[in-house]
Amino acid sequence: MPKKTKLPARAVAAAARPTIEVEPLMTPAEVAAAFRVDPKTVTRWATAGKLSSVRTVGGHRRYRESEVRALLNGTTQAEDDA
Repeated sequence: MPKKTKLPARAVAAAARPTIEVEPLMTPAEVAAAFRVDPKTVTRWATAGKLSSVRTVGGHRRYRESEVRALLNGTTQAEDDA
């Protein structure tokens, strides 16, 4: 019979936690470079509702990469999800 090894409680707890998938985010400068516009224009798009943004703990805007790519391709997020 093989010898059982005991895992540390921390390892057991970590294994039991669900994995959260994090979507890649882009900075205003990265989005601006993709569209070849000024970063301030990207901020205006977010204010106008053309592009949604997520705020960091420090208050900086970040944009979902999937949404930016959809906008670049001329599709909406809803069309990509379907």
